[in-house]
Amino acid sequence: MRLGKNEDRISDEEGPLEPEQVMAEESRLFRRRLELTAVMAIGRRRRNLVRGSDLYRSLSTFLFRLPFSRRNKLRNTFIAAMDEEYDVIVLGTGLKECILSGLLSVDGLKVLHMDKNDYYGGDSTSLNLNQLWKRFKGNDQPPEQLGASREYNVDMIPKFMMANGTLVRVLIHANVTKYLNFKAVDGSFVYNKGKIYKVPATDVEALKSPLMGLFEKRRARKFFVFVQDFEESDPKTHEGMNLDTITARELIAKYELEDDTIDFIGHALALHINDSYLDQPARDFVKRMKLYAESLARFQAGSPYIYPLYGLGELPQAFARLSAVYGGTYMLNKPQCKVEFDENGKAIGVTSEGETAKCKKVVCDPSYLPDKVHNVGKVARAICIMSHPIPDTNESHSAQVIIPQKQLGRKSDMYLFCCSYAHNVAPKGKYIAFVLTEAETDNPEAELKPGVDLLGPVDEIFYETYERFQPTNDSDADHCYISTSYDATTHFESTVTDVVAMYTKITGKVLDLSVDLSAASAGAEQ
Repeated sequence: MRLGKNEDRISDEEGPLEPEQVMAEESRLFRRRLELTAVMAIGRRRRNLVRGSDLYRSLSTFLFRLPFSRRNKLRNTFIAAMDEEYDVIVLGTGLKECILSGLLSVDGLKVLHMDKNDYYGGDSTSLNLNQLWKRFKGNDQPPEQLGASREYNVDMIPKFMMANGTLVRVLIHANVTKYLNFKAVDGSFVYNKGKIYKVPATDVEALKSPLMGLFEKRRARKFFVFVQDFEESDPKTHEGMNLDTITARELIAKYELEDDTIDFIGHALALHINDSYLDQPARDFVKRMKLYAESLARFQAGSPYIYPLYGLGELPQAFARLSAVYGGTYMLNKPQCKVEFDENGKAIGVTSEGETAKCKKVVCDPSYLPDKVHNVGKVARAICIMSHPIPDTNESHSAQVIIPQKQLGRKSDMYLFCCSYAHNVAPKGKYIAFVLTEAETDNPEAELKPGVDLLGPVDEIFYETYERFQPTNDSDADHCYISTSYDATTHFESTVTDVVAMYTKITGKVLDLSVDLSAASAGAEQ
């Protein structure tokens, strides 16, 4: 059954309805909601929607506007979904899994997307105030002075996006920017010798920065000029150096930069998470610095970052809608999703509630295949509700502060993230702040104290740790493609690198990210 060229309704031919035909029949009022779920939640017995939610009411209203016979056809389509064979079954609706689901659907693959939870986002979900309170304080009720629960969108994995970065390119490539509204982040800062400073990213900013003394400013300016002028295709800008053979340490030594300068350039500007980059080829180091400077210049804001209005919870849903538009099928609240293997150890399907959906490949987060991953550490985080911005950040309503490892005598950096009502993630006058780091002890409160102290007074604070896992399997042999757990960074550069690498493994293709960056815009501060 197919829609006629000039028809705006579904024909009366016999046969089960396809997801795209359902979308053709819906009203504008329900379009975004239905695209998100496609055939995910037809039939009460599946209980795939949280009863009473806005989405449940919207979809229910739509369904009961349909004739009884069509409702039954929709229900049959859903029931039959588990009996089909798919190119890929994606388990988990975290950001990485949703991005891959959307990209693979656009490529024409038949995708079934399942989640054992009854909500989107997985570990990267967003919580309102009541959900946050329940997670950390059980059945206690949040104080009234914190404001309405529904006005909070607290991202459990808070990360800013580089304005010209890979994630923005992926968003444009997949054409999901139409589902999202972004706003520039106010400030990007670095901690040095007990104080917070704005990160200088250009030769002009280097000369003005109080981070460096007079002579160091001049040396830093020369280095920034080299980076800004560097073009991979123009050997004249390379100053006689081959950045594929000399290390970042050797490049920096040419400009005689001091250790503190190297510290903020490497960690707060090039966004390396440790000092191992110093002994690697310098090309990637220079490209990272150029990306920072170009992203900073793009919106002429106080930082190179952007962030979605209403938080990161919008991102998984945007890619879920994309997948649904291209025929992807979604099922939430599917308990005990068990990956099935043949006698050669190759994934052939997923079983849930006694039903098995067949597939050629499985994509999932580490929680679905715990025997194919290993622990690589854990992240300690403090989640804070405040009534003021982070001190010494120029009253920034949104900001990142990076504390390089050497500043605290640690093996890993510490990150401060702050967002507020300006991005619609909290009520008027409230700020959400995170302090995160790779845990090096079993005492997160003591370990995070240097970062928490920089926040000033907090209304509420919650501490938590979570384990990080990496896959150990051979995906070519078992056809299981497992994402890496989210790290402690407050930017997306490492996260999206994992996604792009997984896409290439799954499809055998390199993701084309040569896009027009002007397709994504960010609003200025109101």
